[in-house]
Amino acid sequence: MDQKVIPIVAAAPTRERRRQQPKGRRVDPAALAEVRALLGDAPRRRELLIEHLHRINDRYGQLGTRHLAALAQELRMAQAEVYEVASFYHHFDVVRDDGQAESGTAPLTVRVCGSLSCELAGAGPLLERLPQLLGAGVRVVPAPCLGRCEQAPVAMVGQRPVSCATPEAVQAAAASGDTRDLPGDYIDYAGYVAQGGYRVLRACASGQRDVESVLKAMEDSGLRGLGGAGFPAGRKWRAVRAEPVPRLMAVNVDEGEPGTFKDRYYLERDPHRHLEGLLIAAWAVEAQAVYIYLRDEYHGCRAILQTELDRLRDDPPVPGLPRIELRRGAGAYICGEESAMIESIEGKRGMPRLRPPYVAQVGLFGRPTLEHNFETLHWVRDILERGGAWFASQGRRGRKGLRSFSVSGRVRQPGVHLAPAGITIQELIDEYCGGMQDGHDFYAYLPGGASGGILPASMNDIPLDFDTLQPYGCFIGSAAVMVLSHRDTAVGAARNMMGFFKDESCGQCTPCRVGTAKALELIRQPDWDIPLLEELSAVMRDASICGLGQAAPNPVDCVIKYFPGELGSGSSGRATGN
Repeated sequence: MDQKVIPIVAAAPTRERRRQQPKGRRVDPAALAEVRALLGDAPRRRELLIEHLHRINDRYGQLGTRHLAALAQELRMAQAEVYEVASFYHHFDVVRDDGQAESGTAPLTVRVCGSLSCELAGAGPLLERLPQLLGAGVRVVPAPCLGRCEQAPVAMVGQRPVSCATPEAVQAAAASGDTRDLPGDYIDYAGYVAQGGYRVLRACASGQRDVESVLKAMEDSGLRGLGGAGFPAGRKWRAVRAEPVPRLMAVNVDEGEPGTFKDRYYLERDPHRHLEGLLIAAWAVEAQAVYIYLRDEYHGCRAILQTELDRLRDDPPVPGLPRIELRRGAGAYICGEESAMIESIEGKRGMPRLRPPYVAQVGLFGRPTLEHNFETLHWVRDILERGGAWFASQGRRGRKGLRSFSVSGRVRQPGVHLAPAGITIQELIDEYCGGMQDGHDFYAYLPGGASGGILPASMNDIPLDFDTLQPYGCFIGSAAVMVLSHRDTAVGAARNMMGFFKDESCGQCTPCRVGTAKALELIRQPDWDIPLLEELSAVMRDASICGLGQAAPNPVDCVIKYFPGELGSGSSGRATGN
């Protein structure tokens, strides 16, 4: 049988050059060795990307592109994935160091808080003076709220906070070379156990208390999520427990809302009260592992938690503790939103998820997840020891429970004040804060931090609690109360808050990303275009993915409604009064 022979003809030479190396940035062997040395025997899991980025940033003061490429190879990730995560978070300084363009940061970074409380206390002049005073070897940058509003103004020298900061105090801290945040005195593991700590957890683990009785006590207490959402805690436990195993748990200690510092206050003093509440909740829902997400600004708190978690592991109060992992935020306010926090724990950009499904159904790593705020868990031991009825009976005006108010601004005694739910702002100032500062008359207040709106002093009789402020266009949120005097303006407060929201928007959805920038541009004008602001507010509320964009217009809307006298005479549109 004849077969046709097809001759093989040599291909003609082409002008295409064969690639000598894989596509993308080449990995520098020296950088790879440095990254491997920093990581040591730490797991190379993708979810630990942010933790590994922190190691590099802490060691070198920046994230060079050489190290990012090396880390990508070590984690078997695309370089673009590593870069997009590193560039998303404020506390990561990404610079080019690949020989194409050399850049870098100063050896030391000083952050000056620009939140409303710090602005009232003189953060602006401090920020202006420090660059000249500290010199070229120190980088001075503005920062959002640092979680120390009662100590305003606040600066952060490296990782060391400087309270009630003056230029001289910051200069001295920078010159000392000690940039660490060392924890103060607190109740450690041994001290907590000596005071009866973990007794309730032991009763649960030994069968002296059953799950149903614990759930019932939590429901009877009326305890609601104290991070701001206000969802009933007992109901949340029951809902997660009904989901299929394995279940997980996430604890939100990323209190980035300007004016809020209660979680830091409790964590610096009594960390195990929170940890016992955490372990009881994990036992109740049968959580396989627990992830604690702590904001990066709380370096001293992180040292406390690392130490005390090690002691718990070495000497567990009950057998069979779940795995507890401490995760470090990286300076992104949006990660206080529960789904954005979960994305960050998974090593991704902290961008909120569309819901449904909800976190209780599909949360961390696709598993049902119990998500809680730090303070909510802080109360679990007391509720189970004293009974749900005890906690429910603490409020005023028919409200239930106690609230830890983070009070800052023009009061004599700023700080965390434990007060009954349903207390009024006037009672809070008079009974707990020592009144107004000398020379300051009560003018206005923000009942729920940056996003909670602004109310005039004439509305000083509204009970402060969940569901009581919504009729006035406000909410209590995390109970971050900022007090203004006659020397301040609601317009100035609104500009400060909108600037914060513009900088902290994750950029995922257009109504928030563009809306906050446009709103800030409009309210910086001497005369406000009120109809346009009202239209913009409606779009942001209706179309934003998460609470940041939905609540960002609150301060502006409140100024229009309650402070028309502060607006220029040429402001277009109609401004309603009280």
